Amino acid sequence: MTFNQPQNLKTIAEIIGAKYIGDESFPVLGSNEIHMVRPGDIVFVNHPKYYDKALKSAATVILIDKEVECPAGKALLVSDDPFRDFNKINTHFTRISNFKEELHDLEVGDGTFIHPSVVIGNEVKIGKNVHIFPNVVLGDRTIIGDDVVIQANTVIGGDAFYYRKLNGNFDRMISVGNVVIENNVEIGNCCTIDRGVTASTIIGEGSILDNQIQIGHDTVVGKRCLIASQTGIAGCCIIEDEVTIWGQVGMASGVRVEKGTVLLAKAGVNRNLKKGTYFGPIAEEFREYLRKEVKLKNLK
Repeated sequence: MTFNQPQNLKTIAEIIGAKYIGDESFPVLGSNEIHMVRPGDIVFVNHPKYYDKALKSAATVILIDKEVECPAGKALLVSDDPFRDFNKINTHFTRISNFKEELHDLEVGDGTFIHPSVVIGNEVKIGKNVHIFPNVVLGDRTIIGDDVVIQANTVIGGDAFYYRKLNGNFDRMISVGNVVIENNVEIGNCCTIDRGVTASTIIGEGSILDNQIQIGHDTVVGKRCLIASQTGIAGCCIIEDEVTIWGQVGMASGVRVEKGTVLLAKAGVNRNLKKGTYFGPIAEEFREYLRKEVKLKNLK
């Protein structure tokens, strides 16, 4: 997330009541989780296991639960609860409406048809020649390009599935990102595409999604991908251009699938995949899978 106006370290520290280490005028341009950080961003870390990753990331402001040595060219915000304070920063700079407020800042291009039953959040932009079918829900800040088709009962821009366990309960990370649907995308019935936590979930130009597909927060689907029904893709995945994903594929969070890859039905993806054709509950190269099946058959 990029703030509407640049902030400084002292201002952010005052918002959350935290101690700061660094020049009070140190620039703060936005916030992002660790997968998406850029120079000028705040990133939070609340476990020693991940201190090094956060401190060495591209982020230049680290919201941390322990005072540590500050890397050169960076600043620290020391908090007793970085998760809570990351939420506090994000909601301070982002309006959260959850459909409780009247529509505002809607942009719709020429030639677009939106069925009267569609529910639209705030700050939504819809391009030209878009067709949105009945009972679609578009969450806040969703951006839809030109010549897009969204079929009935699809939800775009729901909250990310991102929680921590606290005092026996689950505490939610508030999603202040959005979803971006690029030009010439078709999305089937009953799909759900979660918005980014602080950045964007993106469906690339020319991609086609079948019915009943779940795409998690901050995932990027490339251009001209084809995804069949009942596929479930977790958050923060990178699916490069021209990937084909057949039915009931499951994908763990944070994996990358290389351009031109084919994932056959029910493949389980738990790691990064190079270009190829994959099958099986722990996805393996299809020809290797067939060789193993032949060997097992010959043992009988």
